[in-house]
Amino acid sequence: MSVMILTENELLLREGKKIVDALGRTLAPMVEVVLHDLSRPASSIVAISNNLSGRDVGDPTTDIGMARITNPDFPDVLQNYANQFPDGRPAKSTSIGLRNSAGEYVAALCLNVDVSMLASLSASLAQLARTESDAPPIRESLASPRLDELRAALEGFAARLNKTAHTLTPAQRRDAVQQLANAGLMDLKNAQAVVAAMLGVARPTVYSYLPQKDSSS
Repeated sequence: MSVMILTENELLLREGKKIVDALGRTLAPMVEVVLHDLSRPASSIVAISNNLSGRDVGDPTTDIGMARITNPDFPDVLQNYANQFPDGRPAKSTSIGLRNSAGEYVAALCLNVDVSMLASLSASLAQLARTESDAPPIRESLASPRLDELRAALEGFAARLNKTAHTLTPAQRRDAVQQLANAGLMDLKNAQAVVAAMLGVARPTVYSYLPQKDSSS
């Protein structure tokens, strides 16, 4: 069985086609990926994935492609330059020239980002995050007022000792939890979880700090 031996240039193009397919699938739907064979400028496109420009395999190269063909000193990489799709949509493009071992340009790998999609998404996110300029007559919080009171009480306990809740000693933690319990704040829903987070301990530890009820008859 005969084995077809590829030239170096053919090998570069073969491997480039794999990259085009993989990047196109990964970056869809906003990025078009194109591979140009610079040895045939009149029909340079040999692979295109996530087609956003309406071009086809066999279509000619671009002005940048022609510049690479005619000027071996043309930059290997041009990135993030402003461009435009045929229908007028703005694009951001990156063009990567691929050379063989002789230093000759063989191919160009190009990525074209549909900026109009990103602009639309950005506008939608800005609209979603926007709040009305007029403040409501009452300042609203989504947190439970009583849990806010619990947090304030624990922070106040620590502040009186010139500490934060996280830096309290085990004995001070126990004293703090018992004071909160005596104030009825440990009976609130989620109180143990809140206190555990503020103290930096596990919930069972907070439970062990609670005053033990007398079970004697």
